[in-house]
Amino acid sequence: MKTLRLYGAGLLAALLLALAACGGGGSPNFTLSLNPTSLTVQQGASGQTTLTVTPQNGFTGTVSLSLVGAPSGVTLSPTSVTVSGSSPVNQTLTVSVAGSVATGTYNLQVRATSGSLTKTANLSLTVSAPGGGGGGGGGGAGTTWTVRNLGNSLFGVTYGNGLFVAVGSGGAILTSRDGETWTARTSGTSNGLFGVTYGNGRFVAVGDDGAILTSRDGVNWTGQTSGTSSLLFGVTYENGLFVAVGSGGAILTSRDGETWTARTLGTGSWLFGVTYENGLFVAVGCCGTILTSPDGVNWTAQTSGTSDDLDLNGVAYGNGLFVAVGDDGAILTSRDGVNWTGQTSGTSDDLFGVTYGNGLFVAVGRRGAILTSRDGVNWTGQTSGTSSLLFGVTYGNGRFVAVGDDGAILTSRDGVNWTRRTRGSSLYGVTYENGLFVAVGEYGAILTSPDGETWTARTSPTSNPLLGVTYGNGTFVAVGQHGTILTSPDGANWTRQTPPTGNWLYGVTYGNGRFVAVGDSGIILTSP
Repeated sequence: MKTLRLYGAGLLAALLLALAACGGGGSPNFTLSLNPTSLTVQQGASGQTTLTVTPQNGFTGTVSLSLVGAPSGVTLSPTSVTVSGSSPVNQTLTVSVAGSVATGTYNLQVRATSGSLTKTANLSLTVSAPGGGGGGGGGGAGTTWTVRNLGNSLFGVTYGNGLFVAVGSGGAILTSRDGETWTARTSGTSNGLFGVTYGNGRFVAVGDDGAILTSRDGVNWTGQTSGTSSLLFGVTYENGLFVAVGSGGAILTSRDGETWTARTLGTGSWLFGVTYENGLFVAVGCCGTILTSPDGVNWTAQTSGTSDDLDLNGVAYGNGLFVAVGDDGAILTSRDGVNWTGQTSGTSDDLFGVTYGNGLFVAVGRRGAILTSRDGVNWTGQTSGTSSLLFGVTYGNGRFVAVGDDGAILTSRDGVNWTRRTRGSSLYGVTYENGLFVAVGEYGAILTSPDGETWTARTSPTSNPLLGVTYGNGTFVAVGQHGTILTSPDGANWTRQTPPTGNWLYGVTYGNGRFVAVGDSGIILTSP
């Protein structure tokens, strides 16, 4: 089950509303590509590239992966990827370089094999010597940071085709090959730009007043006609389609980034939840809005039967039934996504999230409300042991996990008996790498868990809010208020680094052998 919970005016279903690609005739086959096609990795470190396997003519199965031409000490992981549908499969590949590997450039190939089919993609690997560093807080990736102050506030950053591109207020566009030396580009607009992505050989940036800009190289930008004056908050590229989303429920799609089509949603309402199952997208939102689409392109407004002042906040699918939940304990069910029936929940608390797993629907909401149902019709209130507002719930690895205000994380094997795993700060960011969940939040909160069930509060060297966390090159990095930067090799022991700025840092990522953090007033920090 693919379910996404969305809040406020953020990215409305940008990752889900992609068209299903249809294969033509001929024997099952697949194509292979890498992005980027070249990596520079220090001895004793690792780098990453994205492998895309595109099935053709109904191909499905396991594709085995290997590196051709690699010297001893250079390894690839994972060594297989599974294709189960008609959509392209993206897989992050990690190339690890042992400290004993000689420096130099190696022309390698990623070989993909499935049955009698073999495909290759070229990969250039440059192995460099480790940079100089000392003890204490200096020298290593994530430890020594350099400030790049370029003026404008920056709201989005992406990496594609060997280039970082950041966008921000006043139409700001900045580019960098290495994340260190940045160049301001002429965008041709003074509108704020809020999102940027890369796909199909071009960058696409979106922003205020329906602004859409495209560029083949990140340097020369062309304004495109969006056909909308809506504020566009985000853009993504998946399955051969750009999807931009924005205010008033705006959704625009484009195959090439230049010709855009506004998708008719039948509403200007905000959309808070969307799911896809049984061949149908179902989106729900404010004022009882329910929209359905077989392809993510053509949308039809359905009648929910609720009052205009009642919001629907979440939707899930299971056991042949769509279930939507909302304000005042509202629960609606539908077999086909078109005809909806109101059910009695037994609570007047607002419900914000719903999921299905292990033969059970679980809905969560205000004042720690948890409801369960085997059939989506008859609901039973459970004791959660918390009064915290619960925003979301999911099922995986044999357990339900609900999360909410005040850092609440609750788990249950059966949906009936719940255990509170944490107590304290609200949580703003989470990542999973190296076998560990790491969550960060207000008052410098840091929590870790190997399984999502047992969480441990870690000693944080700051009381500043932590807003973002990532992992790369063997190091967790968290960033936050007043330029706070923390690093950890294991998620348990954290070191505060000397901040080169007092600006708030909102986000951090790792790519091409470098950490890049962004924040207020055009601040860009890089390490190493």
